[in-house]
Amino acid sequence: MKQYNVGVIGATGMVGQRFITLLENHPWFNLVALAASTRSAGKTYEEAVGSRWLMKTPMPESVKKMVVLDAANVEEVAAKVDFVFCAVNMKKDEIKALEEAYAKAECPVVSNNSAHRFTPDVPMVVPEINADHIDIIPAQRKRLGTKRGFVAVKSNCSLQSYVPALHPLRKYGISDVLVCTYQAISGAGKTFETFPDILDNVIPYIGGEEEKSEQEPLKLWGCIEGDKIVSAESPRFTAQCLRVPVSDGHMGAVFVRFENKPSKEEILQAWKEFHGPAQDLELPSAPKQFLHYFEENDRPQPKLDRMLENGMAVSIGRLREDNQYDYKFVCLSHNTLRGAAGGAVLLAELLAAKGYFD
Repeated sequence: MKQYNVGVIGATGMVGQRFITLLENHPWFNLVALAASTRSAGKTYEEAVGSRWLMKTPMPESVKKMVVLDAANVEEVAAKVDFVFCAVNMKKDEIKALEEAYAKAECPVVSNNSAHRFTPDVPMVVPEINADHIDIIPAQRKRLGTKRGFVAVKSNCSLQSYVPALHPLRKYGISDVLVCTYQAISGAGKTFETFPDILDNVIPYIGGEEEKSEQEPLKLWGCIEGDKIVSAESPRFTAQCLRVPVSDGHMGAVFVRFENKPSKEEILQAWKEFHGPAQDLELPSAPKQFLHYFEENDRPQPKLDRMLENGMAVSIGRLREDNQYDYKFVCLSHNTLRGAAGGAVLLAELLAAKGYFD
């Protein structure tokens, strides 16, 4: 595979830091540019981040002396790279404008942000589930007036736990889904040191999260019609999202109703056999086995299972029949790996494999 020079916009934040650790030894992507807000610009990365390095592994030596660029200087950053990853903490309309500015500067953007998830011609992709949505990019380029530039996004981090488990069961006609998510503090960019209120506590509200959890799966399961992606009309989702005292790993408790109820054995077989384009293309960040089912009653657990297949697999457990829905089960994914930076890197690998950065 061809090598690509890449940049990270929003490099000083938690997800930006995670991008840096994932790109350190990436076989296809060479990290050459770091950009952040004006207050960090001009400093070395080590100076800009200082004591705010939040990863469990040390800051890579290769980035310590890199001078942080001003993300607002779009032309300067775009000139150094083949594409950028974006994980900025700004208002939604500001993020939209920034990402489109990079796209119009002929610099493709692979975004971790939510701002463009419901832009009709922006693909929101989980490579195992809806890789074909990248086929909308030519229509987006036409709207933007670009030859290379475009924006592609990954979905919300909490979806990565339960939508992959539901996806291979769609052949049985999923009609209703109830999900309660138990979300780690790193999803808010926090650690236990910076978020003492979470200790010995559960917070039963995460702004905007329930709406995303109910609406985004339908875009993932939608289809391209003309110059836009049209969301699926079913199944009906209802969600509650809670912040829990866990460092990493989002868990979902899922209740599902089918039009044609499968047997437990059929569900387990569907999970075991499931693979998608990420596996078929042998993308570097793809888990070999996407969905793992645990027979033990007390699994999966974030502490034990979030790093399965380098944090890129989804763990499932406790499948059993329900007296109101047909079945219930629990799911787990690593929210800053599969759910955030890792999912975006996997999306970029799909785009590279399909020639969208050339």
